[in-house]
Amino acid sequence: MEMDSIDTLKAKLQTPQDIVILTHRNPDGDALGSSLALSIFLQKQMHSVKIILPSEYPQSFSFLPQVETCLVYDLDRERAMDEIKQASIICCLDFNGLDRIDKMGQVVDESKAYKVLIDHHLDPEPFADYALSDTSASSTCELIYTFIESLDMLNKLDVNIATCMFTGLITDTGSFKYATNDRTYQVASALKKLGVDDYGLQDKIFNRYSPRQMRLLGHCLYNRLEILPEYGAGIITLTKQDYEDYNIARGDTEGIVNYILMLDGFSIAAFITEQPTIVKISLRSKGDFSVQEIARNHFNGGGHKNASGGSAYATLDAVVKRFKDVLPKYREPKSI
Repeated sequence: MEMDSIDTLKAKLQTPQDIVILTHRNPDGDALGSSLALSIFLQKQMHSVKIILPSEYPQSFSFLPQVETCLVYDLDRERAMDEIKQASIICCLDFNGLDRIDKMGQVVDESKAYKVLIDHHLDPEPFADYALSDTSASSTCELIYTFIESLDMLNKLDVNIATCMFTGLITDTGSFKYATNDRTYQVASALKKLGVDDYGLQDKIFNRYSPRQMRLLGHCLYNRLEILPEYGAGIITLTKQDYEDYNIARGDTEGIVNYILMLDGFSIAAFITEQPTIVKISLRSKGDFSVQEIARNHFNGGGHKNASGGSAYATLDAVVKRFKDVLPKYREPKSI
C-alpha cells in the first residue's frame, strides 16, 4: 500500500490521541530507549501514551526515565490487549514484522488505528500507514531523532528524551564501534548538548555486573568458548544446565558474544543458547563480513550486517553443527 507523508501524521498529532508504543520481545537498549524517548516526547504534546513490551526488560536499564511505567504483555495480557484495541495510533518501534510482538501482532493487524513504523531493519512488512525505515541508520533511536526533526519539534527535546535516545545509540553501536555513520555522530552531538551524561550512561549500562554475572562470563570464556581460527570465528554455547547452575536471568548474557571479536584476527562470533523449547543463536561480525544472510538463510532469523540472530527447533549440538557446516559457504578457510 502507498505510505502517507509525514504531513498526514503531523496533522493527526495536532489533537490529543490515545497512543500505544510497541517494541520487540526481549527489549534491548535501542528498543527501550526509542520507545521511552518517543513516549516522553508525545506526552509533552498532551497525548495519552502507553508503552507495551512483549516481555520484561533487563534490570540493567532500570535507570531509564519512566521505564517502570511500561506494561509487560507476559505479565498482564488482558490489559495489554485492551490498550491496543483502544488506541487511535499504534507506533511500532525497532521491529519490522508483526510476528516480533507475538500474539499482539494479530490484534495490531486487525486494529483500525493509524499505524506508524520506525525501524532500521531490512525488509519491513507493509502494515503501517506511515513508515520511517532506514537500514543505514545506526539505531531506531537515531531515527526517533529524525522523526521528531521531521515534525519540526526538536525544540521540544529535553535531557530525559535525549538520555533515552543516547542509550539506543550506545547499545546498538557497541559504544560507537560499529554500525555508525556521520549522521550518528551528529545526533549524538545534539543529544550531548541537551545535557546527556554520556560517561554516566556508559557506566550504568556496562559496568554494573554482579558477582554472579562475572562468574558466568568467566565460565563462558573458559569452559564454553570454541575457536575456529581458520575462519576467524568463535562459538560460545550455554546449556539448560548452565542456565540453572548460574541462575541466568534476562539480560545476564547481553554482550558476551562480543568478547569473541576481541580475539586478534577474529571477525565472526556466534552465541548459541539452549532454551526450554528452542535453541537461539546470536551472530556478530566485524568489517565487511555479513552475518545477516547466515541468520536469514539457515536459522529463520535476520537483523543487520554485523548483528543478527535466529533460532531453531533442534538440539544444541545440532545447531552448533549447522553453524559450522554453513560457515565455509560464506568464508574461505585460511591456512594457520
